[in-house]
Amino acid sequence: MSDELTALVEEATKKSGLVWVNGQALWHAWVDGAMVVVGGPGEQPLPGLRDGGAAEVTVRSKDKGGRLVSWPARAGLLEPGGEPWRVAVAELKGKRLNSPDGEAITDRWARECTVFRLVPDGPPGEHPGAMPDGSGAATPPPSAAVTRRPVPAGLPRLLARRGRR
Repeated sequence: MSDELTALVEEATKKSGLVWVNGQALWHAWVDGAMVVVGGPGEQPLPGLRDGGAAEVTVRSKDKGGRLVSWPARAGLLEPGGEPWRVAVAELKGKRLNSPDGEAITDRWARECTVFRLVPDGPPGEHPGAMPDGSGAATPPPSAAVTRRPVPAGLPRLLARRGRR
């Protein structure tokens, strides 16, 4: 991966408060060249992450909110109490909002949760200059609830009156 794309992945992921991993929105932290996430009881679900497994990370633009870069990752489970786990948890703890157990959160994470480190694993599939033509949005299913009806005949006059006041 080029230095330019490496920098894009790192900076975009650091700045975005929310990323999508395998289609699931997650909060995260960036630590030592990788993204870390925590999940389990009382925390966010981790969509199909497993030790040594592959994942697809999609990062939005901080400015516009649209998809900026998608990169492949290799997930690694961090063992509770180890040095990499402590460093990751220290960063994640600062990002966790409204924790029910305050400072004791790391003890609960060690007992009940899993912390994964997602390392970039190849060049980004999508980035500026290499984005798909479509929006990526799913087509909504057909439903009678979304059919359009003609504008009521009196509405234009009513709106025109409001504009004069």
